[in-house]
Parts: sequence; C-alpha cells; structure tokens
Amino acid sequence: MDATPREKLHRLIDTLPTAELVAAQRYIEYLCHHGDPFVLALMKATETTEPLSDEDRQALDEGRQALDAGDLVSDRELRAELGI
Repeated sequence: MDATPREKLHRLIDTLPTAELVAAQRYIEYLCHHGDPFVLALMKATETTEPLSDEDRQALDEGRQALDAGDLVSDRELRAELGI
C-alpha cells in the first residue's frame, strides 16, 4: 500500500538535515496559512495613501533607531515573550 502524502512528509521531515529544519518549518507554516481568508485579504489589500501622523513618524523613527542600535529580539525570544 502506498504511503499517504502526510506519511511521506513525516518521513521527509525526519530525514532533513538539522540546518534545514527552520526553513522547512517556515515553508510549511506558509502553506498552512496560505488559504486563510484573513491572510489572503491582507495580501490583496492595497497600500494606503493616508498621510502619516506625527505619532506614526515618531514611532517609525524610534524603530529605526532601535534597529540601528542593534536592539533586536529573535523570533524565538519574541514567541517566548508572547507565550506562543
């Protein structure tokens, strides 16, 4: 009896080199969410031309400064902080 696609995927994942696991995980997560109506709506949404407020500009400047200063967290750290 032929293995199902799910069984074949499990076997492939079990044989992946450790260095490729994160890439595989991200791709599978992408595939899982690709059909999500909310995600699709976001992807199809047009860019707004609404002008930025002073508050928006300040927040963007703070973010750029933090980035330039190397004040970053990894995906893993963020997930742990958010409990996901």
